Amino acid sequence: PDPSSNTPSNPHIIWSEIMENRRKPASLAATLDINCDCKEYVLDYLLHSFPTQLHESFSDGDGNLASRPAFDDGGNPIQCRESVERRDRLIEQLAAMEPVQGALDQLVQRFGTDMVAEVTGRSRRIVRKVDGAGERFAVENRPGHANLAEAQAFMEDKKQILVFSDAGGTGRSYHADLGSRNQRLRHHYLLEAGWKADTAIQGLGRTNRTNQAQPPLFRPVATDVQAERRFLSTIARRLDTLGAITRGQRQTGGQGLFRPEDNLESPYARDALRQLYLLIYAGKVEHCSLGTFEAMTGLSLTDGSGCLKDELPPITTFLNRLLALTIAMQNVLFTVFEQLLSAKVDSAIAGGTYDLGLETLTADSFAVTDSQTIYTHPSTGAETRLLTIAMRDRNRPLDLAKGLDLLREPGAKLLINTRSKRAAVQLPARSLMLDDGEVERRVRLVRPMERLNFALGHMPETSWEPADEATFSAAWQTEIAGLEEFTTSELHIVTGLLLPIWKRLPEESTRVYRLQTDDGARIIGRRVSPAWAASVLPNDAPALSPPQALALLREGHAHLNLADGLQLRRSRLMQANRIELTGFAPTAVDRLKSMGLFSEIVSWKLRLFVPDDAVTGSAALERLFERHPLTRIADRKAA
Repeated sequence: PDPSSNTPSNPHIIWSEIMENRRKPASLAATLDINCDCKEYVLDYLLHSFPTQLHESFSDGDGNLASRPAFDDGGNPIQCRESVERRDRLIEQLAAMEPVQGALDQLVQRFGTDMVAEVTGRSRRIVRKVDGAGERFAVENRPGHANLAEAQAFMEDKKQILVFSDAGGTGRSYHADLGSRNQRLRHHYLLEAGWKADTAIQGLGRTNRTNQAQPPLFRPVATDVQAERRFLSTIARRLDTLGAITRGQRQTGGQGLFRPEDNLESPYARDALRQLYLLIYAGKVEHCSLGTFEAMTGLSLTDGSGCLKDELPPITTFLNRLLALTIAMQNVLFTVFEQLLSAKVDSAIAGGTYDLGLETLTADSFAVTDSQTIYTHPSTGAETRLLTIAMRDRNRPLDLAKGLDLLREPGAKLLINTRSKRAAVQLPARSLMLDDGEVERRVRLVRPMERLNFALGHMPETSWEPADEATFSAAWQTEIAGLEEFTTSELHIVTGLLLPIWKRLPEESTRVYRLQTDDGARIIGRRVSPAWAASVLPNDAPALSPPQALALLREGHAHLNLADGLQLRRSRLMQANRIELTGFAPTAVDRLKSMGLFSEIVSWKLRLFVPDDAVTGSAALERLFERHPLTRIADRKAA
């Protein structure tokens, strides 16, 4: 801290208010003839470790020039007068500083012992007293049974604030117990995360227990030092695990406090770290060259020949070395690392491969339309069932007024698709860092029922063109008028006994879902694709209506094989998903286009697509199925 200020150099939010209220009585601490800080340790370190001895140059037996401490003729070390003066001046300056109190003392002195219950291992503490003589600081002895009495006072609502340390975080409960008087909402601040996540999780578990009136609200306190997220990352991961164990849902433990990219020990973080190493090796990280990184962290990324190593430092080693860097270098490296990690997580979420644990599905209606047994345990008779569930969601399009309000955003534009006659509002989106370190600028297209992200460089290749407000409004209203009130889709869930057939379930998604049907039945299980469901229960010919086929193709988890060698699949073209028909003969192009399909020439090759609109797309599929019946629903990987 600055010797002329009583405020810590990096105050926490609650510290700022506390320090403002203690500036007036701060000088009272000088009246106490005790050591109330760690100043003696710092002064002792300076006295014995500050470099004051002179060194001299010499040549070793191999002729290499080196240095060694210098001594006089009597064998006494030769001291540098300037270094001795600087050491003594620094010691004198530190000895004259006012003591900077810790967070615990600040809390107790700010709110008073009548408000704060302290459960720690301290036998003495400095408290603020107000009496007829005025305001003063005094040393207070704490008996051995003080912790028990303090905890009881908090639970009986005699004291509203509880502060406990590791010594008070074992074997005690501070939750809103239904049998205690204090059942208020606990706002649990984790002031110091510490090196061990187990200790922090144990402390957080003191206020989140069974038989409670309400769960606590966790508030980990962090500064702007990026490396501090090293500790919060592990705590975030453990909190989600705690929620999965206690409530059967990962999001319960963290209460949505942490984002997926806050977990710095995930496989996505490891992939992002390797990409960061590649960028540093290529010299594409600004203000941090390869030599600077290796010198400051002590981590070697190259071998003797100057090539990148195959076995690079792991994520835990990188995060620990990050703590030893300057704040500026921490921010440089962590900013790039966070961008790479966010891109990895966003890509996994968009692709449907990110494991979110147990999720709760919500819709206006769930109804089980089919239930079939696919496995029966030979010993217990327990069954594994494949459920077909009809899900109905109410369409909630963005109205025209809100769409036009988006024009207030910087860089907003009104667009019309010249091919589909649909309207969209173009907004700037967050840029992505590619694998080669280049930054890709992106835009977001907001439509009545969806939001699409495009690379800005690919926009000229699309059919989106600027439009005036009248044309935009007409197209927007026309699309909303054509929407149905509800969207009906179908999903398949495997429920019941899952462990014996877990390896038989599809590997592309391990998400576990739960839902409640209209008749009150609760279902928990793995969601599988229609292609996998069709392969488990083979029929002579799969039954799939055109709207169901269109919804299935939009999801992209399956391909539809038709008669005469045709196949429908979802393809990615110009940063947009399209439903493509493949396997057609050149002579069938005109007939297929008459059914409602449209053609485009991409890379000098003719390709046919199904309209993405629900009405025209379903009509085109209905005519296509009449001429080329559906023969098989194939899994995307199998196809």
